[in-house]
Amino acid sequence: MLTLRRGVVVEADPLTVRVGGQARRAWADRSLVGEVAQGDEVIVNTEALDLGLGSGGFDVVHVNLTRGLEGEEAPAGQHVMKLNYTSLQHSVAPLEGPAVEGLGAGGPAPPALVLPLHGHLAPAAWAASRARPGLRLGYVQTAGGALPGSLSRDVAELRERGLLAGHVTAGPAYGAEHEAISIVGALDAAARLGWQAVLCGPGPGILGSSSDYGHGGMAALDSAHAALALGLPTLVSPRLSGSDPRSRHRGLSHHTATVLELLLGAVRVPVPEIDLVGWPTGEQGPDQVDLPSVLDALHEVCDERHDVIVEPVDLKGYAASGLPTRTMGRTIDQDPLFFAAPIAAGSALAAAVSVGG
Repeated sequence: MLTLRRGVVVEADPLTVRVGGQARRAWADRSLVGEVAQGDEVIVNTEALDLGLGSGGFDVVHVNLTRGLEGEEAPAGQHVMKLNYTSLQHSVAPLEGPAVEGLGAGGPAPPALVLPLHGHLAPAAWAASRARPGLRLGYVQTAGGALPGSLSRDVAELRERGLLAGHVTAGPAYGAEHEAISIVGALDAAARLGWQAVLCGPGPGILGSSSDYGHGGMAALDSAHAALALGLPTLVSPRLSGSDPRSRHRGLSHHTATVLELLLGAVRVPVPEIDLVGWPTGEQGPDQVDLPSVLDALHEVCDERHDVIVEPVDLKGYAASGLPTRTMGRTIDQDPLFFAAPIAAGSALAAAVSVGG
């Protein structure tokens, strides 16, 4: 059952709700529940914070009893539902519908870079835009992590900086500038949105169960298959780490290995060309892995089916960009390989854009 509790907003920014005498951090999706102000009585879902989750460790406002029960009626003819058959179902105008405002005639099929988790989005977008200034790069947010499109601070900053030209939430994900019923529908609309290249991956807070298939990284399999089925040049950004404390994610993550093993078609897998020894402290910790061992693991998984390509990366340039340099508590200094992978992938994506695209 849903863990729902009554509370009172004691601070609007950052949102803090008093539940049972305890002030707790919270988040409200204002596109669904409306504005939230100090003194409002709200119903919050407390399960994530009760469980002590990491990136999702906050209460979520389910409804604002003070001012959130006067929602506007859906526009006429808008009958496609997101989060359908739940108490949060709401209608959207999908990209797959007829005569969607803002869609052009389209152009060359844009290459798609499939991301294993949200932490790859900013480095990949930065590298792609740096390799090809003015690139019209879009982001398709999929299942596998957080579903609300408004939750990601990275997306907001990338849009503000002009590093992303647009944002689509596909499948169960919702709340972006555009909605798509399916990943295929989102990718098919990319050229008509004026995008020259696509980043495709889950929102923040990837799901995981420590098993081979029970994790949000499996969304990459669906995304890659959708891109391949549409005939798009398809790249997969590998999840790599030199210092993740979990052995299944150190070196080549089992998330990426599983997807590459299960893929029914061939993709390109960019990897960074970088000497991790000596960056930035001149020492490697006892749990660090070297790049040759990562390449060996990738070649073993890819065999003759997938094309492993090596790309130079500018870690120091990204570190100075002001974009996120921390993943799951580790900084870019502590785990440069994690950030080097999407930087290499972003550069490869830019190179895959057709001339004149």
